[in-house]
Parts: sequence; structure tokens; C-alpha cells
Amino acid sequence: MTIRILLADDQALIRAGFKMIIDAEPGFEVAGEAADGREAIDLMRTTWVDVVLMDIRMPHMDGIEATRRICANAHLARTRVLILTTFDDDDNVVLGLQAGASGFLGKNVAPADLVNAVRVIAAGDALLSPRATRGLLSRFIHRIRPTTRPRLPALDLVTEREMEILILVAHGLSNDDIARRLRVSPLTVKTHVNRTMMKVNARDRAQLVVIAYQNGLVEAGDTLPDP
Repeated sequence: MTIRILLADDQALIRAGFKMIIDAEPGFEVAGEAADGREAIDLMRTTWVDVVLMDIRMPHMDGIEATRRICANAHLARTRVLILTTFDDDDNVVLGLQAGASGFLGKNVAPADLVNAVRVIAAGDALLSPRATRGLLSRFIHRIRPTTRPRLPALDLVTEREMEILILVAHGLSNDDIARRLRVSPLTVKTHVNRTMMKVNARDRAQLVVIAYQNGLVEAGDTLPDP
């Protein structure tokens, strides 16, 4: 199946570079290009897209607001957003994840890493791979503070086992890691993760991590709970 990709960046040279990489990859297709968030959203009204490579800083509508609108649109539930960053603005990267992005990459990413990231994001995973969650977020997660609002009510629907697995996901463990730790099958873990995502209205594992930190279930510097 072809993965259709939208390039949203106000720099034509960067779009051209990513387009060259994507066009050279079998099973990939550039579905369109946009110079700002507004153009990206307008294009997606008429063109189906699997993955959006979204720059943060663009005129008219930035990548954070565009990501928020895309991820809030029920008709685009299967579309994933991958934030592009120079890693010089931690707050904006975190805001992008909170807006619904499934992960982030540096603009100087190697072609092979870009291709792998798009494949993983398109498959419904997050932050390049579950195992990478801890490593990638370690640079930014200390800026996510527990929300001053009351705890997310949907968390009351999460069972004790699901909460245990949610906390392990927030620590960056993969399904296989969690399965070994809890002495259950990876399929059982996947089922619990999927049910938790449905209960808290999370699009993917990236959103589960953000929810866990926002609601104080996990804090920066926490060590893994004892098995």
C-alpha cells in the first residue's frame, strides 16, 4: 500500500529535499506541498494523506495550530503528523506533541531515518518506535508540567492493570518489554494499550505519554516502578 505524504514547510528548498528522498522510496508518494499550516489544511480537504511532515514555524498558521486542527478532525483520524524541528525550541516541540503530533524529527535527519520514521508513524506507532519514547522525550519532557486542571476524568475508567501498563508506556517500554516485565503476552499488552487509548481518547502512544505526564502519573526523573 502506498503511503501518501504531505510536506508542510515554508522553505521550498527543504520541501524539495524531502520530496527527493520520498520520491526515491518505493511505496511512498508526495500527495502535496504546503507553505504554511493553512495551505496544508486546505489541501487535506480534497486530498487523502497518511502522514504530514509538519514544520513548526510557518507564516499565517504555524505547525502547532495546524496539527491541533488536523488531530481534532474526526475525518482525519487516520492521518498522523510528524513534527519537523531544528531542536532549538523545546517548548514548541512539546506543544506539538500536546496538539496531537505522533512524533518529531530534526530537519537534518538522515534519509534512511526519515523513511523509517514515516513508515512507523504511518503504521500507527509513535515517536519512531515505542523503545525510543524515553530517549526522544528525555530532552523535552521536563517542560511538561502536571496540569492545574482537575485530573482527566477519563482516567477513572482505566483499570488498575491498564494504569500499570500506561505508566510503563510513559517510561518508554515497548509492548515486548512490558510483556516480559509483567509475564504476559505482547498481545495482551497491546490489547490493554489499545483499550486505554480508546478510554482517554489518545491517538497513539505519544499521546499516552503526554497524558501520563500532564496528569502527574509520571514525572521527569522518575525511575521505573519495581516489577
